[in-house]
Amino acid sequence: MHFTKRQVTNTELARECFASMTVPLPHASAGASRFGPRALVPVTLIAIALCGCSINLGSLSPEPDKEAAPKAAATVTSAGEAQAYTARGQALVRSGKTEEALAEFDKAITLDPHNAEGLYNRGLLYQGERQHQLAIDDFTAANGLTPQRAEPLLGRAISYLALDKIKEAAADLDEAVQADPNNAQIWTTRGLAYERLGDKTKAAGSYGHAISIRPKDEAARSGFARVGGKPG
Repeated sequence: MHFTKRQVTNTELARECFASMTVPLPHASAGASRFGPRALVPVTLIAIALCGCSINLGSLSPEPDKEAAPKAAATVTSAGEAQAYTARGQALVRSGKTEEALAEFDKAITLDPHNAEGLYNRGLLYQGERQHQLAIDDFTAANGLTPQRAEPLLGRAISYLALDKIKEAAADLDEAVQADPNNAQIWTTRGLAYERLGDKTKAAGSYGHAISIRPKDEAARSGFARVGGKPG
C-alpha cells in the first residue's frame, strides 16, 4: 500500500490498516444478509490458526465420580463439534461465503463459548463488515482465552483505530509486539497508531522495526519517511 505526505484522517487510517490485510470477497447470496455485497475479510489473519481452548473437565479431576464422567464426556463432544463448525466456517470464508461462515462460527461459539478460534474468526468477519464493536467484543473474548497470542490484540487494535480509539489501539499493539516481536504487520500498525497520536519517535521506531523484518514493506517505508525517520 502507498502513502502520500499528508495528515492521515481516521477514515484513511482505517483503510490503510486494512489495505495490506484484506481481499474482496463476493457476496454470498442475493437475499437478506448481515454482510453487504462488498464485505471485506482479512484472509491473511484468518489463515493464522489459534489453538483451541476448550477444557476437558474430566482432566481436572484425578478421580472423577460417576456423575462427573458424563459431564466431562459431554464437554469433549461439544468442543469437538464446535471445532468442526469452526473448520467449516473457515472453509466457507475461503470460498467467499461470508454469511454462511458467520452462521458456522455462531454455532461453534454457542456449543463452546471457550472456542477462541471461533471467536477470533467471527471477529474478523465483523471487522471486515466494519461492525467494529462486535469485532472488538469477540477479539477481547479470544484474547482472554489465549493471552499469549498476538493475533486477537492486532485485530482489536485495527478496530480501535477504525473507531478513533487510538490510545486503546496503541496499548494493544504495545502488548502485541511483546507477544510476537517478529511480526512486521504489528510493527507497521503500531507505527500508524503512534503517528496518529503525534509521537513521531515511537512511530519511526515502529516503522523501522517493520522494515528490518520486512525490507520491502511499502507501508512501513512510507510511514518511516513521513514521520522523518532516518535510515540506520
